[in-house]
Amino acid sequence: MPTPCCVAGFRGRDFSLRLVCDTERGVLRVEVSDPHPGRPRVAGRDADAECGRGLVLVDALADRWDVRRRVGPGKTVWAEFDYRRGGAVVGESGQAP
Repeated sequence: MPTPCCVAGFRGRDFSLRLVCDTERGVLRVEVSDPHPGRPRVAGRDADAECGRGLVLVDALADRWDVRRRVGPGKTVWAEFDYRRGGAVVGESGQAP
């Protein structure tokens, strides 16, 4: 999941990527910050487009996500992915073992 965010960030922008694994909550949090002041939005794109699918993927895969202002110019897009369901760690199949 972080790979599309990194690739997008290399296109002439300074950015930072932060990954946090909260084992107590069973949540992986991904944060991508950049200095661009505009608020990103989920937009429909042509299936053949080479860009513009980042938030479409985040919206489809994350359990929750949002955008917040950051200290200094820009914003941070964060997404959280739950990897526990009913107290068990969720495996690659999406099912608890």
